[in-house]
Amino acid sequence: MNNIKKVFSIRDLENLSGIKAHTIRIWEKRYNLLSPERTTTNIRTYSLSSLQKLLNITLLNKNGYKISKIAKIPEEDIPLKVREIVANKSMKNHVLNAFKLSMLNFDQTLFSNTYNALLADNSFREIFNDYFIPLLNELGLLWQTDTISPAHEHFITALIKQKILINIEKLQTNEPTRKDKTFVLFLPEGEIHDIGLLYVNYEINLRGYKSVYLGQSIPQDNLAELLRYADNICFLSYFTVAPTQEKVEKYLNEFSELIKGYKNPCLWILGRQTMHVEHVDLPKNIKRFTSIEELTKAL
Repeated sequence: MNNIKKVFSIRDLENLSGIKAHTIRIWEKRYNLLSPERTTTNIRTYSLSSLQKLLNITLLNKNGYKISKIAKIPEEDIPLKVREIVANKSMKNHVLNAFKLSMLNFDQTLFSNTYNALLADNSFREIFNDYFIPLLNELGLLWQTDTISPAHEHFITALIKQKILINIEKLQTNEPTRKDKTFVLFLPEGEIHDIGLLYVNYEINLRGYKSVYLGQSIPQDNLAELLRYADNICFLSYFTVAPTQEKVEKYLNEFSELIKGYKNPCLWILGRQTMHVEHVDLPKNIKRFTSIEELTKAL
C-alpha cells in the first residue's frame, strides 16, 4: 500500500469529481469546505480525505443539497448522508461517485451496498452496461492522467470481476440448453485484461450455451487439445493489448491454420487490437466484432 497516491492536485479533484477547479476554489474561499495545503511554490495540494470529502459534497449537491446547507453539516455527518442517498437512489452520477469513493477508500462495504441497492431495480446485465462500463472507462482516463494509482484500479476491478463470477456461477448450475456451439474463451499470450472476456462468458451462459473458460495468456498451441474435445467449437478471444498491431494479422492467419481440418471450428474476436484488421483481410472462419453488444446479438 506504500505506492497509493495520497496527495492530489486541484486538477486531480476536477477529474475525479467533475467539478471545475474554479468552482472548487470558490467553495474553499466562500464556505471553507476544503483546506488545501500549499507547496513552497504556493501550489494547492489536497489529501485523500479532502478528495473523499469533495466527492461526498458533489454527491449531496447533485442530489439537491445547496452548498450553503452542506457547509453547515458537521463533517462527520456528511458520509452518513451519502450512504443514505446511495441506499435509496440509483441515479447514475450518484452511483458512479459512490463506486469511486469505495475505490479511493478501499471500502468494500460501500461497493457492496451500492451494488446491492442497484440490484433492487436492475438486472446484472443492466448494472454492468449502465454502471460498470462507464466506471471502467473513467478509470482508464484517471489512470492515464495519474489521478489514481494502480492499487486503486486493481481493487475496484477485482470487485467487479467478483460480481461477474458470482453471476456466471448461478447460471452454470443449469445444464446447457443450446447444443449447436461450444464456446472456448481465452486471452492470447501476453494478454491479461480479462473483465471483457469474463462478461462475455456471462452472456454466453445466460443464453444456454456451454462454455470452457481458459483465462489469461494462453499460447496458441495449447488450444489444439480443445479441438478434439467437441464438434462445432467456437473460440472466443479479447485483444486489448496483445497481440500488438503489427502482429494481429499474423496471429489470426496462424490460428486459421491451427483450426483447419476440424469440424466447423471458428474464432470470434473483439477488442482494441482487432480494430487494426479489416473484415476483408480475415480468414472465412474468423469473425470480428466491434463491441460486446454486437457480439451478444450474434449469440
